[in-house]
Amino acid sequence: MPFYHQLGKIPPKRHTQFRKPDGSLYSEQLFGTVGFDGMYSNIYHEHRPTQVKEILNQKSVAPKIAKANNIQSYRLKGFDVAPCDDYLESRTPVLTNSDCTIILAAPRKSVTDYFYKNTDADELIFIHKGSGTLKTFLGNISFGYGDYLLVPRGVIYQMEFDGPENRLFIVESNHPIYTPKRYRNWFGQLLEHSPFCERDIRKPQALETHNEKGDFLMKIKKQNDLIDMVYATHPFDVVGYDGYNYPYAFSIHDFEPITGRIHQPPPVHQTFETSAFVVCSFVPRLYDYHPLSIPAPYNHSNIDSDEVIYYVDGDFMSRNDIAPGHISLHPAGIPHGPHPGATERSLGKTQTEELAVMVDTFKPLMVTDQGLAISDGNYYQSWLD
Repeated sequence: MPFYHQLGKIPPKRHTQFRKPDGSLYSEQLFGTVGFDGMYSNIYHEHRPTQVKEILNQKSVAPKIAKANNIQSYRLKGFDVAPCDDYLESRTPVLTNSDCTIILAAPRKSVTDYFYKNTDADELIFIHKGSGTLKTFLGNISFGYGDYLLVPRGVIYQMEFDGPENRLFIVESNHPIYTPKRYRNWFGQLLEHSPFCERDIRKPQALETHNEKGDFLMKIKKQNDLIDMVYATHPFDVVGYDGYNYPYAFSIHDFEPITGRIHQPPPVHQTFETSAFVVCSFVPRLYDYHPLSIPAPYNHSNIDSDEVIYYVDGDFMSRNDIAPGHISLHPAGIPHGPHPGATERSLGKTQTEELAVMVDTFKPLMVTDQGLAISDGNYYQSWLD
């Protein structure tokens, strides 16, 4: 995240003595990425963040692949994923490759009896239904319908929900997730033509500092295993930090669409990027205004990428029989485009109210057992006359 942020108490100089009121030292931690070459924050703890008392259970949470070599288009009915009380148990991987995993979740209860840390991947959590607070050791962020929560790898967090009806669309990325480079100048500032700016980024606030010793259960994801560890001090014992590596929120409703006289290509909707995939936001917008424009997207071939669209709300003009919570997968190797009748229906339309999240991966995605279980099976035939 290329924006500086400071929260809580920090010393004038990093790597220098920073003392508590009783004269003892706070414990400094460098929280960095890409070795010592990426973004980082300097964090100051009440206690050493290294005190592990016990290592308990370890279990695999690796996605179970149903179709490894896939060239079939799929429609997955995301709301068919059953709600589950526990946040981690509710996370259901439906599509995966070596770069990312796409997950659906419908947790009913807040995380209160453990802390979670993903050491493998950045997590991009899209809030489709529900509201609450993302509680992290670097501060809290309130969230609601339409929010992206970007949680960098290694961030310790809990999800606190306001109610039991929650629907999440999650992308786990084995590569750092950034704002698109083409939106930034050489200083890292978002440019004038960017569809969002720094004012739209919601940084952590309300830093909770706990100075407690005891037994604190941490669930850590590493190499597709979930490992239970008991820490001797409360993970949320940070008194302050500064730097560029921290979680943040961005609302899809704050994305300003780019439009033109003729149909614009998908990159104008780009919101996040990695070296292995991009994430785009389709939001309510005016349609093309050339007198002979065709608002429906043109047929196109995914020669180099798989396309995933998660349908959130509104009128999905280019698709027939699509509802909120559905996911379409259009794999590389075959063309796709508007469903029969969609092009004709779009003529003369002036605007759309659609809301959707798109993930385009540069490596093929594999369908998991859980993904296949919520597929209708015949979506690939939906372009027939």
